[in-house]
Amino acid sequence: MAIEILQDDLASTQVHALINEHLNGMHGSSPPGHVNALAISSLQDPSVTFWTAWIDGNLCGCGALKQLDSRTGEVKSMRTRPAYLGMGVGQSILDRIMLTAIERGYSRLLLETGTGPSFEPAHRLYQRNGFEWSGAFGDYTATDFNVFMVKRLG
Repeated sequence: MAIEILQDDLASTQVHALINEHLNGMHGSSPPGHVNALAISSLQDPSVTFWTAWIDGNLCGCGALKQLDSRTGEVKSMRTRPAYLGMGVGQSILDRIMLTAIERGYSRLLLETGTGPSFEPAHRLYQRNGFEWSGAFGDYTATDFNVFMVKRLG
């Protein structure tokens, strides 16, 4: 089973459904006012590169890289559909994000994500890939409901 990662323009109804699924999942796992997931219009910003993951023609996940400055990127909108959990979709998307960050000459990748049991698989994925706990960055505010991570790049 091959996972195909494609840069996507977010134009298809399939991708819109996946983003809505992602946003609903984030709102269902986080208290009101504590979701920092990007809506479709924000994912279409020129500072964001968005990818989708496909297995046998089926949309199974997504992820994005937002340029914060010339040396820093932020991992955004990582999502694997439930039917594809444990198949390497998240890892494949994260690999594409990290490779692109290196190709762009970024010195670090940052991310913000939630806390609690539903976010623990994501924490493990990021830690396996060299991300470490860090403090808040940019416009984010640290709360009991979010955590921050950083990965230094060669």
